[in-house]
Amino acid sequence: MSDSVYKVIELIGTSSESWERAAANAVEQAAKTLRDLRVAEVVKLDMQLDAKGKVEAYRAKLNVSFKFEGA
Repeated sequence: MSDSVYKVIELIGTSSESWERAAANAVEQAAKTLRDLRVAEVVKLDMQLDAKGKVEAYRAKLNVSFKFEGA
């Protein structure tokens, strides 16, 4: 295996359905503009609440790595 370098970025995905869908939304959106996605690590889960305490959205914070192609 040749030497490689990977860049890690932080993403936050949201969903009105679930944390799993929120994480998947973040990765699917990132895959539209980034190549060679390698790993997505969920680092935090939280919820957005309305004024009455009802869940409005599930949020997943991820660290996503992809192969770095330097200049």
